[in-house]
Amino acid sequence: MNVTTVAREMKAAIVTGPGRMKVETLLVPEPGPRQVRIRLEGCGVCASNLTPWAGPEWMIFPTEPGGLGHEGWGRIDAVGEGVRDIHIGERVAALSYHAYATHDLADRSAIVPLPAELDGMPFPGEPLGCAMNILRRSGIVAGETVAIVGIGFLGALLTQLASAAGARVIAISRRSSALALAETMGARTCIPMSDHARIIGEVRDRTEGRFCDCVIEAVGKQWPLDLAGELTKERGRLVVAGYHQDGPRQVNMQLWNWRGLDVINAHERDPAVYVRGMREAVQAVVSGRLSPLSLYTHTFPLDELDTALDMTRDRPEGFVKALVDCT
Repeated sequence: MNVTTVAREMKAAIVTGPGRMKVETLLVPEPGPRQVRIRLEGCGVCASNLTPWAGPEWMIFPTEPGGLGHEGWGRIDAVGEGVRDIHIGERVAALSYHAYATHDLADRSAIVPLPAELDGMPFPGEPLGCAMNILRRSGIVAGETVAIVGIGFLGALLTQLASAAGARVIAISRRSSALALAETMGARTCIPMSDHARIIGEVRDRTEGRFCDCVIEAVGKQWPLDLAGELTKERGRLVVAGYHQDGPRQVNMQLWNWRGLDVINAHERDPAVYVRGMREAVQAVVSGRLSPLSLYTHTFPLDELDTALDMTRDRPEGFVKALVDCT
């Protein structure tokens, strides 16, 4: 194992119960074969954390140290046996799973180097890679009309990427600040997510009755999913990007069947696919095709992870994405 002089102790957040957490001081873990250790700079806060944070019956407390955090980036400070193509001090994004901490371990295969052009820039690689993977699965091409239902962090990224691909983007969201953000990201039309029938009518009018070539649902709730189906044209593509984890869903199969929709579940589970998306995100940010900096609206120290999670849940006006400072 190749190491430099590093701290022997680390800090890690532990969720102790519904809506409760603490930070503990622990020994720094040593990387095993084909692993690296990262001295984390930060970690994004993901909406997928909110169900465990609420404490459902299946949740086991306390969590493992740093658990739930999976959007980390930082610098390599130790490498395990067999790691020769990445070096101590190199700045990376990682697909790791205990990143609400000052240090985390990751497999070498889950590491994406960050070039010098990104020095000093926060880079929560997993959600940025997720946006790239959804874009690929959506099959968006220039000249199409694309509706994005839900303009949070992911919806805003997809608005920018679809617009850059030459699509005419219709952004639909409940918050006025989110709609204003979507406009800066390239949306041609912004519609408040309020009245179901009114939204359908407005999209029908703006598409001369054809509706949309592709609709991306990025909320994870029943009503937005229902709305997304209504907005998709015959033989169009309905892309499920929202994280549906609060119970079963019912779908209007009569509508989906009659229109002949291609329904695409854009969630990935293969780590290699996530890492590919992260690499593509690095390239997209370096080239300027993707500009996420304005979306990181709130940053909290590690011992205020609870506040970051509560804000991610409550989504006050102007909130888009919280980061945790792990330094």
